[in-house]
Amino acid sequence: MKQILLLTILVFELFGAAIKSPIVSVDNQNETVKIKIDKIDVGVSGFVVRHITPEHSTILKNAVVQSFDAKTETATIKMSPFTALNSNALPHGKWQVQVGDMVELAFGYSRSLLIAPNEKIYYKIAKSVQTQWIHPDLFATILSFRGHPTPMKADFEAMANASSVGLLFIYLDQKVYTIDIKSFKILSISDAKLKQTKVHLPFYTRVNKIDADWWGAGSSRMDSYAPHYYELLVANNKKNKQLFEIIKNGDKKLHYLLDEFEIGK
Repeated sequence: MKQILLLTILVFELFGAAIKSPIVSVDNQNETVKIKIDKIDVGVSGFVVRHITPEHSTILKNAVVQSFDAKTETATIKMSPFTALNSNALPHGKWQVQVGDMVELAFGYSRSLLIAPNEKIYYKIAKSVQTQWIHPDLFATILSFRGHPTPMKADFEAMANASSVGLLFIYLDQKVYTIDIKSFKILSISDAKLKQTKVHLPFYTRVNKIDADWWGAGSSRMDSYAPHYYELLVANNKKNKQLFEIIKNGDKKLHYLLDEFEIGK
């Protein structure tokens, strides 16, 4: 229980209210902007927002923290097209991002999804973290609609768009990984010394069957819990030294993932 309590404290310290800061420079060629901020983790996602009037605003771009310089208290934000509300019925402008527009980060961090191997572990972790949990049944429903019994990164993004979820928690080998659900960057890794006896694939859910497409990524059914989620984590966190050491010192069957890292490059 001590480790779970530590996880609760860590979540409170790291993830508070949404963070807002005006853009101080724009690099259109690299699709990046810079903001001034005391502290921010790489991988935190959000939006670039244009305030048209005090009462009206519009989202211009998706945003993810690409780097943070602690000395200058400057964060570089990578932008990408905002597609969550694509609809021909909605009005849309052709505004270009400019100095003075706002970057709003950690949007939806009060709402979370937990991926766990079984019901017992799910509820032990869920009870230890004060957040608005979105039940994995909803994610299973989205996977069934998309024909993916094996969750892919894009499926988690779809979950974020459908339910305004900001954080993803994944339990793996007595550790809980806290992840920005859109960027899939690891924000923290906490110990959770829980005994695992059963595994429900692809994760604990009360949905009995997730429909599958005929072909394509995610259409095959998972045959093992930990390897798949480690593969997703490594693919999106190739420079994370802590994850590298965990895999290096863990199950030798996962050592094939070590070649995917870009440590020191």
